[in-house]
Amino acid sequence: MKDRVEEILNQVRPALQADGGDVELVDVSEDGIVSVKLTGACGSCPMSTMTLKMGIEKTLMENIPEVKEVVQVH
Repeated sequence: MKDRVEEILNQVRPALQADGGDVELVDVSEDGIVSVKLTGACGSCPMSTMTLKMGIEKTLMENIPEVKEVVQVH
């Protein structure tokens, strides 16, 4: 599943990079929890939680049903 998650992140990455940010995949647990680290402008942006939940998490869950949640690590 980790490869599939990375594939989807590669699809959302250009939008983040356009705003000076990026996302790094940290881990994918067996129970469907995806841990990511937002970097660059995304790491300090006050809208990062919305980006994480409404952008990254929504896209991953739509494409990979096994994903239950996306959490940010620092």
